[in-house]
Amino acid sequence: MRILLTGANGYIGMRLLPVLVEAGHEVTCVVRDVNRFQPSEDLLKKVEVIEFDFLQPENALQHFNKKVYDVAYYLIHSLGDTSTTLKEYELRSAGCFILVASLCQVRQIVYLGGISNEAKLSSHLMARKVVKDVIVNSGIPYTIFEAGIIVGSGSVSFEIIRDLTEKLPVMVVPRWLNSKCQPIAIRNVINYLHLCLRNENTYFKTFEIGGPDVLSYKQMLLDFAEVRGFKRYIIAMPVVFPGLSAYWLYLTTSANFTIAKQLVESMKTDVICKEHSIHEIIPQALIPYKEAIRMAFMRIKQNMVVSSWTDAASSSLTNLDVNQYVEVPINGCYTDRRWIEIPQDKVEEVTDRFFGIGGKNGWFYADKLWRIRGFMDKMVGGVGMERGRRNEDVIQTGEVLDFWRVMLADRKNHRLLLFAEMKLPGEAWLEFSIVKSKNRCVLKQIATFRPDGILGRNYWYAMLPFHFFIFRNMLKRIAGVETGGEREK
Repeated sequence: MRILLTGANGYIGMRLLPVLVEAGHEVTCVVRDVNRFQPSEDLLKKVEVIEFDFLQPENALQHFNKKVYDVAYYLIHSLGDTSTTLKEYELRSAGCFILVASLCQVRQIVYLGGISNEAKLSSHLMARKVVKDVIVNSGIPYTIFEAGIIVGSGSVSFEIIRDLTEKLPVMVVPRWLNSKCQPIAIRNVINYLHLCLRNENTYFKTFEIGGPDVLSYKQMLLDFAEVRGFKRYIIAMPVVFPGLSAYWLYLTTSANFTIAKQLVESMKTDVICKEHSIHEIIPQALIPYKEAIRMAFMRIKQNMVVSSWTDAASSSLTNLDVNQYVEVPINGCYTDRRWIEIPQDKVEEVTDRFFGIGGKNGWFYADKLWRIRGFMDKMVGGVGMERGRRNEDVIQTGEVLDFWRVMLADRKNHRLLLFAEMKLPGEAWLEFSIVKSKNRCVLKQIATFRPDGILGRNYWYAMLPFHFFIFRNMLKRIAGVETGGEREK
């Protein structure tokens, strides 16, 4: 099928995209800024990309005239500083989408919104309902899913819960945190979005989707803390002003103030499924909240490959082209991103360098500091640097590399991904890759750290001076650029 995927670089879109491609569909991704759309190189080759802003309908004919699609996903959510601008943006964007769907003769629209079955809705949920009404009145067959909190590493709600739980041993919260919700795992959401394709039993219908657990927001925080091994205390106050609560979320979490304000307002309303017909049309095992948290904290997210493995027992990692699926977490992480342009005729030479890193070959810069770090790790019960590497010339996925584990070694796509097995107050990844375009080649080096609580955050900041010198010069050495002086030992 030919599929139009809007919001392709969003939280849901980036997880749905590889599932659609793997299923054999022809996918056209619509993004507002093509520079921010960064799937793997292999995945990018299999899709068409259109840069288009749905808040500018005057350009629709230019981009979508004479194109035809079987299904169009609407996964765009606007943000406004006030309820008025939010509703205005949603209305304008949804209206443009319907115009595009009509131009492209779309035969099914799939939309993911929020549960809106209460009489009194927040401005956030009311804006989502406006989109729903636009789609319903379009006359095009639609399938609408409405969800509450989606549990998956990287979602706004999940990362806010994570920030609160890890940072605050004691929380003073408003009484309306006793409101009920029905969180759903990201994998279940993706399954619904995928399996409804051209399923006529889902046409002209709205489905409320949720997981098997109905919990208060307070219980969600406590369950999250239990899974993560934290002891937390939550005190509910009878009166806490919404504006003050929004500022509190803004100061203690990674959410900006606009998002914090919208979430606080939404928490006053119960978000529970009252309609359950989807269970008969698209049956699937719903993942409990605690299990969804554990899955979200898998060290390396492998998108929906994990769920496909359960359907085919003969599948294995070595039989799959997993480069397009293996990714490092983004939200809630600190990153040190560096890149340098390299000559096109030096791609293989540079790849050889970073694939030869570690062991007796060393780390290209400040090897003494690397060895000191390994000694420190050994002193606190870690693996240290003694493991080296099995082969000085060849490295494979799953092998050890000093105090790292090789999570992906893909020579074909010039990508090496390492996961730290040293003792850390968090989780760390180090990735090397080469991105090629028609006119240039870029060597990318990304160090990612997901802190575990306040200790992890303090660790990252304490290491920043070392990162500045080590990672900068290591990248230059790998690229074959002189850094001044002989290589440090």
